[in-house]
Amino acid sequence: MNPIALILAFPLLGFLINGLLGPKLPKSIVGWLGSIAVFASFILAVSQWSLISADAEGINWNAYTFLQIEQLTLNVSFTLDRLSLWMTLIITGIGSLIHLYSISYMDHDEQPAKFFAYLNLFIFSMLLLVLGSNFLMLFFGWEGVGLCSYLLIGFWYTNKDFGHAARKAFVMNRIGDLGLLLGMYLIASNYGSLEYAEVLPSMAQGNGSVSLLTGIAVLLFIGAIGKSAQVPLFTWLPDAMAGPTPVSALIHAATMVTAGIYLVVRTQALFFLSPAARTVVLVIGVLTALIAAVIALRQNDIKKVLAYSTVSQLGFMFVALGVGAYTTALFHVTTHAFFKALLFLGAGSVIHGVHDEQDMRYMGGLKSKMTVTYWTFLIGTLAISGFPLLSGFFSKDEILANVFHHSALVYGIMAFAALLTSVYMFRLFFLTFHGEYRGTEKLEFDKVHESNWKMTTPLLVLALLSVLGGLLNLPHYISHEGFLSAWLKPTYIMFEEVIHAEMTTEIFLISMAVLIFLVGFVYSRQRYLVKGVSPEVETKGVAKWLQNKLYIDEFYNLAVVKPLEVLGDILFALFDTLLLYGLTF
Repeated sequence: MNPIALILAFPLLGFLINGLLGPKLPKSIVGWLGSIAVFASFILAVSQWSLISADAEGINWNAYTFLQIEQLTLNVSFTLDRLSLWMTLIITGIGSLIHLYSISYMDHDEQPAKFFAYLNLFIFSMLLLVLGSNFLMLFFGWEGVGLCSYLLIGFWYTNKDFGHAARKAFVMNRIGDLGLLLGMYLIASNYGSLEYAEVLPSMAQGNGSVSLLTGIAVLLFIGAIGKSAQVPLFTWLPDAMAGPTPVSALIHAATMVTAGIYLVVRTQALFFLSPAARTVVLVIGVLTALIAAVIALRQNDIKKVLAYSTVSQLGFMFVALGVGAYTTALFHVTTHAFFKALLFLGAGSVIHGVHDEQDMRYMGGLKSKMTVTYWTFLIGTLAISGFPLLSGFFSKDEILANVFHHSALVYGIMAFAALLTSVYMFRLFFLTFHGEYRGTEKLEFDKVHESNWKMTTPLLVLALLSVLGGLLNLPHYISHEGFLSAWLKPTYIMFEEVIHAEMTTEIFLISMAVLIFLVGFVYSRQRYLVKGVSPEVETKGVAKWLQNKLYIDEFYNLAVVKPLEVLGDILFALFDTLLLYGLTF
């Protein structure tokens, strides 16, 4: 059987078994079944590495013809090339660790079979998205991860707020999906195909005006804005924290939010040919990185801080794409998958250890009680903050170096956003693990406990990856060509510009990266560890605006949600009065 079919089949089979038979199986089995299904896909993907290394074209599988209309043929077909294999390894590798962690985390839940069925379906949908050889398969996977996010964010649907959060994610993603659909329509109508191997080379050969290419690129990017939570469609992602913590880790690290980055990298030839579209990507990325980082400074929910951090880091990735550094963006996707999965699972371990408390105002002093979680969380915090030689240092420094070559102004803004990352992450770290315990009477400090091995083992593995991840694409001043850069080069139709700055510029950029980390660390340490400032409910000034997320949700409710609800009530009343009442009498 084709290896692509097997990679897709394992998580799909896990979904079907747990979904149909799970309620009849022992609770101890369903979690392992779901985990083994994803790990099997990971092992199979690893086994294809040498074959893909030797053949830049990869493996193709045309399952069947989905639809044929005149000259347009739509196939259910797949490609395992260097880019899709890289993404597959991230999805199934990180996904396996999150599944293992979930076995213990969801141990006391009443419906573990349903949970693991949804997780497996999530992985299957994401694999469908990245392994598809055309925009049709990408769209099926795109909608699949959207559905699964709705099901998992609202998994505890008896809580009304959780249900609203799931609905919000679903609706905001549909807005972006409309852009993706319109872009696909323009591609199909102008190029007579949705196959990457046909459409993208045709674009690269000069078929299509600049205005057409720009229109298609911007529409596809609107889809990426929704899926990867960029301004203005970013407010659904922090609310997605309503779901179980492993869901947060899966969405933020390995699946849904990386889909937008993958889409732009896959279609890099299109964006290469449209400077205007790249400018749009750059501007949106800069705004998102800065706004989300600022909001994260005053959040007190440990998961909300990490959620806004993800939004900000995705902004960094889109900034890299906006300046044409496609490999750099994917490098940061990879390192971010390591340390953000670690941080979310670490936060879940904390929440589990303090019996479901998420507010950092009621934490503190957990270092002595949760040793493994403490040290692994420290590694994740250091990595995302840009501690020298850890994974985040290399990937974020590479983004800043490319931005510096593009624009000194944009570099200054992104350097400030990187500084804010260091500040809010060490604020989270010190408030959670250091100082005096601030818990309420309902939870005595001696009841705080470390998580078991099924939860701490993924933390240790991810901590190791967060330390060593930078080796995947060392900068040219250490290595002539980074591994990831060399690996992805055969997949690009239009070659990206490789920046090789002078030694003095390199020294300046490295020094700035270290300084940014140190300033953020020293500031947060002085404020939250030395002075012991405790987070409070802000009642005035800028801090109040930040704690209330700049009131962006309130603005959307006032400008969009409320008018639509009023319009819905009016239309329902007219329907009820004029049609139903009229038919009755």
